[in-house]
Amino acid sequence: MEVHAIGWIALAAVVVVLITIDIVGHVRTPHAPTIREAARWTTFYVSLAIVFGLILWAIYGAQYAGEYFAGYITEYSLSVDNLFVFIIIIGAFRVPREFQQKVLLSGIIIALVLRLIFILVGAAVIANFSWVFYLFGAFLLYTAWSQARQGTDAPSEEDETYHENPVVRLIRRVMPVTEGFVGDKVVHRAHGKTFITPLLICIFALGTADLMFAVDSIPAVFGLTKEPYIVFAANAFALLGLRQLYFLIDGLLDKLVYLHYGLAAILGFIGVKLVIHALHENELPFINGGQNWDAIPEPTIIISLAWILGVLALVVVTSLAKNKKDARLASAERAIAGAPAGTQPHTIPPVDTTHRPATDDTGAGSHATGPGETDPAGDDRTIAHTAD
Repeated sequence: MEVHAIGWIALAAVVVVLITIDIVGHVRTPHAPTIREAARWTTFYVSLAIVFGLILWAIYGAQYAGEYFAGYITEYSLSVDNLFVFIIIIGAFRVPREFQQKVLLSGIIIALVLRLIFILVGAAVIANFSWVFYLFGAFLLYTAWSQARQGTDAPSEEDETYHENPVVRLIRRVMPVTEGFVGDKVVHRAHGKTFITPLLICIFALGTADLMFAVDSIPAVFGLTKEPYIVFAANAFALLGLRQLYFLIDGLLDKLVYLHYGLAAILGFIGVKLVIHALHENELPFINGGQNWDAIPEPTIIISLAWILGVLALVVVTSLAKNKKDARLASAERAIAGAPAGTQPHTIPPVDTTHRPATDDTGAGSHATGPGETDPAGDDRTIAHTAD
């Protein structure tokens, strides 16, 4: 795939235009987006990503378009998992909801720049050292195992606690920080000194945290395509749609209870694919005598795309089924626990029909009533049952 400079310029222009639209249309006037607004813009970004893929199809063919779609879907699904960390960070800084769009967009811009550098460096390394695919594959297999463990282990309080990374701690030491937010300002000047606000620290926290996510997501996309242009396009469209997706599914991430297993299956598949690709281009002397080993065919992009879509569909269906089952059980438990006292059915004890002595006011024995008999006092007795 030979991408001319005009292709890179066009992609960069699209990214800049989208960022400008976000700044002018959403971030410049702080507000908390509604679910409808978030859904509308999420649909817009996904549609735009699809249109870009169709343009690739028209210009470069189905193979590269398929690689792009597989990379985009993989990146987008990994981004959904990353949103959980974003929620923790934003919650730790207690960013007001109307300022969260600015924080997210600024963090995404930082992430885009860092990812572009990462992608270009990674492409250069791959072009010169094919054995790097072994490292990428091994790392993705390890990440898949970690994801599977996260799905098995119950979330702990430690997992939901944000710990500042070294970059954020360095910023705090170097720059004075205001006690609280100053509107949506990132820098504030007072008493002849320049302060940064917690908003700016949160932005850097998001941007640097995303770089850690890129360590596994970018090799995953490189496992589907070797073209840096496609890798960056998939990352750019996935990240740019992340801001509105945050507001759309905030609070719903816990519903995807099997997401970690799905991501483990996707990353594990791509990890194996990378190892197979490395064997096909093997140059390491201690593996097969330095010769290529192609006994196992590498999965095609169609198989890869089908696997990714199938796993994600399975995650959604099984998660929804489990949520529905849990809701039914919870409803039944609430019904039992909330039942008022005395509503349980009681059986009226049988009347004692035996003749036993009873004492009247005079101390003389009286006759106990038996079946069909009338009380000596002449009145009918009613047996009352009172529930405890």
